[in-house]
Formats: sequence, C-alpha cells, structure tokens
Amino acid sequence: RSKRSHTVGVMVFDMTDPYCTLVLRGIENTLYQASYLPILTDVHNERSRFERYLEMLLDRRIEGLVVLANWLFLDLNLLADLEKSSIPTALIACELKGDSMSSVIVDNEVGGYLALEHLHSLGHRKIAIIRGPKTLADSSPRWRGIRKCAKACGLEIDSRMVVDLPESRDPLSSFEMGQKLTENLIKQKRQFTAVLAFDDMTAFGAIRGLAKSGLRVPEHCSVVGFDDVAASALCTPPLTTVRQPMEAMGADAVGIVLEGINCVLEKREVTAHHRKVTPELVVRESTRRLL
Repeated sequence: RSKRSHTVGVMVFDMTDPYCTLVLRGIENTLYQASYLPILTDVHNERSRFERYLEMLLDRRIEGLVVLANWLFLDLNLLADLEKSSIPTALIACELKGDSMSSVIVDNEVGGYLALEHLHSLGHRKIAIIRGPKTLADSSPRWRGIRKCAKACGLEIDSRMVVDLPESRDPLSSFEMGQKLTENLIKQKRQFTAVLAFDDMTAFGAIRGLAKSGLRVPEHCSVVGFDDVAASALCTPPLTTVRQPMEAMGADAVGIVLEGINCVLEKREVTAHHRKVTPELVVRESTRRLL
C-alpha cells in the first residue's frame, strides 16, 4: 500500500575477490540496522549479466542501489545504464565525476605514497614495483603516489624493476601473475631488496615466487601489499600492507543511498556525494630494516 519495498540492490563485480568480504559486511550491517533488505547479485565482470540483473532489480522495485565495482575496467556505457534508472546509487571503489551517482573510494595516491615511504624508511633503495593493470582505475593514482614519494625522498626508481599486471577480469589472477613477475625479475638477475605489490593478492604471489627461488621474506626481501584483505594477517609471514577501511566504505555507501531514498520520499532533490577515505599503513612481519 505504501508502494515501498524496503529493499536495496547490491551489485558485486566478482564475489570471489577477497576484497569484497569486508565491504559486504559493512553494507549488510548498515542495511540491517536501517531495516532494509539487501538483494545481492554477482555480475561476474560481465556486461550482459550486469544489464540483466539491473533489469531484474528494477522489476523488484528496489529503492536504492549499491555497486561494488572494485575490479571494473571502466565501461562507461554500463554506468550510463545505471544513471537512467534514477534510483539513488552509490559506487564503491570507482568514482564517476558527475552529479547523478555517488561514490566512495580510498585515496589511492596517499596509499601508494605510504607504501613506498615505509620501505624507504627501512633503508630499501632497490625496490621492485608491480603495478596494477593499466586499465584499472586504481592503478594510476597508486603509481602517482609512489612517484610523488620517490621525488620527495630523492629516490631513483629503476624502470627495469617496474612491471605491470596484465589486464584480467579475474581478481584472483593477480596471485599467479605476482609470482610469475617476481620470478622473472629474479631470473633477469635484477638486484632488489623489496617488492611493492599492487594489492595483497599480488603480494602473496610475490612471496611465493621469492620462496620458490630460495629467498626468504623478510630476511632476503621485504614485501608490501595493498588492501588488507583478511588473509593478510594470516599468511606466513603476516603481510605489511596499506589498509582500506573496507567495512566503513560499505557502511558509508549505504548511508549515502539511504539519504537519497529519504530525499526521493520527501520529494527533495537527490545530490551526489563523492567521498575519498584515507588508507593507513599496517606494519606486520613481511618488511624489515635493511641490514
């Protein structure tokens, strides 16, 4: 009778990505406290599935939408489909400049800076860097932060020790590629005392690659990741990483969407909010001072 469904659509681009777990916890908790029911869909990084699910969610009369687009190789047409829906929407881990859709992202540039600053402070100067895929939105701001830190520290980045993850629709592929790229650098006789990895999965791969080459972490080589997924604290050695406040980002996105729903109910204009949250360095046992 009230024409209300009290449901919010939650679209995830790949549920197998460990990054999603904590973000989803933040989303679910906040919706539960506000007495909204989440309808969760996993679009497997496929455009056709995204469009089909969006149609189905709109048919179910969702009142708001949260999209966790952390591994989305920016497909602007996809997001245009969303804009047309005119339902209060927040994107997590992906920013669209504009006033129709809100976003919550981490400050990747600050994160990249923190990671390199930590290794530099421990005395590392020969640092291998595994960057993210060129088409992934997070890659260039993280690299910008690394370069900014290198300039501030007077550190020369050796271009022969900077490698890129290939484009892939599978977030877990970064583990295999982290291993492979690290093994390649060792085979090419590149001398490095630390690896700065694009994300935690890449860092786990780098640690495996170092181990297979007979090198111990952190005794022979320090490794830093990015994200702070659950496994980071559990692996051996526990991983030093740059933490994204993932649960808080999920909660923030829901808060923005619920505010948008209230605006719709009260016939007020829905305004987009763009939030950039600050990451923090979490020092564990995969890094140590260069002796």
